[in-house]
Amino acid sequence: MAHTTAALGDHRYALTATWTGNTGTGTSGYREYRRDVTLEVEGKPELLASADKPFRGDPSRWNPEDMLLASLSQCHLLSYLHACVTAGVVVLSYRDAATGLMRENGAGGGAFVEVMLRPQVVVAEASMIEAAERAHAQANEWCFIANSMNFPVRHEATVTAHAG
Repeated sequence: MAHTTAALGDHRYALTATWTGNTGTGTSGYREYRRDVTLEVEGKPELLASADKPFRGDPSRWNPEDMLLASLSQCHLLSYLHACVTAGVVVLSYRDAATGLMRENGAGGGAFVEVMLRPQVVVAEASMIEAAERAHAQANEWCFIANSMNFPVRHEATVTAHAG
């Protein structure tokens, strides 16, 4: 019997998105409902979400654009930590100041055109800086989320050694 590997690397994810913005008249008009959503994944805390403020959303809640940027930043971070372990680099801290540019198309839609990750990394020793810088390219290749995008996900990393 032939062994197929097509499903060996498949990972499935599930969540429930529940609209909670019905103010009593449903979607009877564009201004008649809130964009509030509750996102649930079994075994995890609920995430309160909405549209971005320019699209009549609640700015105190996570919006899809925030979550896309967060996914890219976190995926790079986790891939980077793995790449550093593989390269023998000891990371002591990592902080990313990520930004994304979404452009509306004038027809009611739009798309992200770029994301820039700006990780600031501190490694244990100065001798690790070069390998730590190279690990960002490896992380970019490994990041499942970045590999799923149809726009560039760039990074401008700063790597320094622990001063202590």
